[in-house]
Amino acid sequence: MKEQIKTALALHNRVPLARVPVSAAVLIPLFLKNGIYHILFTKRAKNLVHHPGEISFPGGIYEPEDIDTLGTALRETWEEVGIAPEDVDILGVLDDFLSIHNYLVTPYVGMVAAGHQLRINLAEIERIVEVPLSFLLKTDIFRIEEGNGQEHNYPLYSLTYEGNKIRGLTAAVLKHFTDIISAGAKEHVLET
Repeated sequence: MKEQIKTALALHNRVPLARVPVSAAVLIPLFLKNGIYHILFTKRAKNLVHHPGEISFPGGIYEPEDIDTLGTALRETWEEVGIAPEDVDILGVLDDFLSIHNYLVTPYVGMVAAGHQLRINLAEIERIVEVPLSFLLKTDIFRIEEGNGQEHNYPLYSLTYEGNKIRGLTAAVLKHFTDIISAGAKEHVLET
């Protein structure tokens, strides 16, 4: 399945957005658990200024020491959950998204090396949420929420998995990713 995902991402015509003052990046970490593909999410600590208690991908704001936004995604993943950059095989990059805080967010998809032990930064992350990719590829799980008056370049999607609500930018990125993978599945049967 890893190669099918990589191929689907490579065939996608990426849509970059014009640069805004603040660049950011997230990683969609794929990993195998008991032979089944999963995506790792974080539940943000309740004391954080932005999006406290929300479920998100590891990621954050570009820092001057980052080589590029991929470096940002990998650094933030290391800082938040202890996955070292060398333990991530980047499979591709998705379209850019504009956050409600006017951050230009670039999402990367990466496969995490097998057997990796997480080290959660409790100052930023309350806990980890693992969701099977097979659940996320179901066509009926996404809902569209009413807008809150803020401009976005994406619909306000949401979904719930085992009581964990994923919404906003994270859900929009996830929907974009699963749409690309589903389109790839029409070309090839995705195998585990």
